[in-house]
Amino acid sequence: MSMKENIWCLEDVNLYHILCPHKLKEFEKDHFQNYKSGDFIYFPGDTSKNVFMISKGKVKIVSYNENGDEVVKAILGKGEIFGEKAILGSDQRADYAMACTEPTLLCPMDLPSMQELMRNNEKFGLSIYKLIGWRIKKMERRFESLLFHDVRTRLCDFIKELAEENGVENGESIAVTHFYTQKDFADLIGTKRETVTRLFNELKQEGTIDYSRKEIQILCLDKL
Repeated sequence: MSMKENIWCLEDVNLYHILCPHKLKEFEKDHFQNYKSGDFIYFPGDTSKNVFMISKGKVKIVSYNENGDEVVKAILGKGEIFGEKAILGSDQRADYAMACTEPTLLCPMDLPSMQELMRNNEKFGLSIYKLIGWRIKKMERRFESLLFHDVRTRLCDFIKELAEENGVENGESIAVTHFYTQKDFADLIGTKRETVTRLFNELKQEGTIDYSRKEIQILCLDKL
């Protein structure tokens, strides 16, 4: 089982099925929120009313620095939640959330319903807090990498992070499936898409990785 699957089944609690009980066709029209690529889901200062689960597509969590440059904090895919800081008592959103594929379908859960679920199901509540803690630690590592490492090191660290989360060992190599485009990689490590393309090619030529559109094969983990 991959790290991502472990997160969604912490303590034998399947968070996906608990958080999104509306997947039956008769509920889809009234329940799911549909967004186009580039649509904002919320803005800084908006009231934190819901926690969202992604049922289809991708969502980008961003902020802007003093120079007006976009800082991408996370790109999330199907089965992942965002807006979770509301659970910790944050009354207002601190970041922008934006759909980055079309269509993007979200399953919203209002905060009182989420809190009631957590009160009534101890294992579920513990799993949510573990997920939030894991997300915070991941964000801290990424910011440290942005501050102290060069671009190549940041890319290698990100690939290793993906391997830790959902890598599958295959003999001496590790297969990592993912949903990121090279533009996504660039946004997450703070560089340009062309730089990511060059670095991927360099790592391939060195025999460190091989890659296709949705998979990275880590051939020599020690070289990353």
